[in-house]
Amino acid sequence: MSHVPERLFVGGEWVEPAGGHYEVIDPATEEVVGLAPEASRAQVYEAAAAARDAFGPWSRTRPEERAAILDRAADIVRRDFLAHAEVARAESGATASTARSMQVGVGIARFRRYARGALEPVEEAVAPQINEAGPMGRAGVFGALAVRQPVGVITCVTSYNNPWANPAGKIAPALAMGNTVLVKPAPQDPLSVYRMAAALAEAGVPPGVVNVVTGSGAEAGEASVDSPDVDMVSFTGSTAVGQRIAEVCGRGMKRQLMELGGKGAALVLDDADLDSAVAGIGTTFSFYSGQICTAPTRVLVHRSRQDELTAALTAYANRLTVGDPRDRATVVGPVISAAHRDRVEAYVELGRKEGARVVTGGVRPGHLDRGFYVAPTLLADCTPDMRVVREEIFGPVVVVVPFDDEEEGVALANDSDYGLIDYVWSGDVARAFRIARRLRAGGVGVNTVGRNMEAPFGGFKKSGVGRDVGSYALHAYSETQAIVWPG
Repeated sequence: MSHVPERLFVGGEWVEPAGGHYEVIDPATEEVVGLAPEASRAQVYEAAAAARDAFGPWSRTRPEERAAILDRAADIVRRDFLAHAEVARAESGATASTARSMQVGVGIARFRRYARGALEPVEEAVAPQINEAGPMGRAGVFGALAVRQPVGVITCVTSYNNPWANPAGKIAPALAMGNTVLVKPAPQDPLSVYRMAAALAEAGVPPGVVNVVTGSGAEAGEASVDSPDVDMVSFTGSTAVGQRIAEVCGRGMKRQLMELGGKGAALVLDDADLDSAVAGIGTTFSFYSGQICTAPTRVLVHRSRQDELTAALTAYANRLTVGDPRDRATVVGPVISAAHRDRVEAYVELGRKEGARVVTGGVRPGHLDRGFYVAPTLLADCTPDMRVVREEIFGPVVVVVPFDDEEEGVALANDSDYGLIDYVWSGDVARAFRIARRLRAGGVGVNTVGRNMEAPFGGFKKSGVGRDVGSYALHAYSETQAIVWPG
């Protein structure tokens, strides 16, 4: 893999960064993958201004033209599929199969989806209203139309756990609706987003419609949010950073879409199919090494099934191969950085001090002398007040808390600052649906961790603001205008 320094993408040009470059590190080998640009605050403002200049013409393009560009971008990404997947694997630490299917593959699928999305109707008729004569005018029948309009310039601040699917899930619907974007990728793995920008440019996106800036510290991100040219911020990341961004957005009345943290409750009832529950909960150990906000990390199990479930999860974790993501046999790769590995390990140690029992894991895999690895870890005998139960760890760590009856289980699930996706396992589907309706979460999986990619995605409470995915993303990246006329 070459270490040609990347340049910023501003106003359709590849621009040398004012602050030089920083190294992007492979979490599996600790070797340098590439050199990412350090944008100055002034350069970020220039990128936002370029997006502002491009907004008028782009917002007036025909939907068919926007659809064609997004379709071409998908074709161009697919042409270089394996090269893109290799970069994504190296910079994110994802396994090779995950980098191909869940990262680049999902990125392509999202460009295709919003190529179709650009053609979805943006006008909806409102029922006519009969008005009596009065101070507002003569009597009459008034028609109305609700029209979705683009918001303007949208800053997309993306997460490190998926450098293709997450940015594509913001950029594609934003462009489909006629917005322009300023993209600020996560500092840990930004190289894939520059490849995405190059594909969009080759596909015919006009200069300034897509801009990409990066930085290793906070400056570039802060500038991308506080720029006066930015109308909306779409952010995926931690709740703490989201709160700081929301404060800035509030001062400027900027629109927000916030996809924040989670501490997904997996309610395993007394009549649950434990094989299904273990397979679902076990994805926390394997999928992105638990670095995913939707993971079922907080297992609430009926006391009658606690020992059985704990033993089955332990066996499952111990079967997983931890190692080099390039190896086809590997299921669990590294976490993103040394700092994050230290954070996850500190939480496991905290759990021990709080009285949790480390059933498996809790130590670094002994056979790996390089890379930021955390063994799949299961903490049992947990209580609801423990920090490991209440706080998002964002690693391959699952905590188990028992409950005695359905009411207590629901109360424990809802006893959280978060509310992104919860899960219910029960042999009685009607019972599971009844419980699902009581959970204060933006989504609930019934006997599955699978997703319907047209269903709205987003969180209650501190898990976020707004909804996207499917057509909901087109609504998220638009303003609704009412047009009224006398019939």
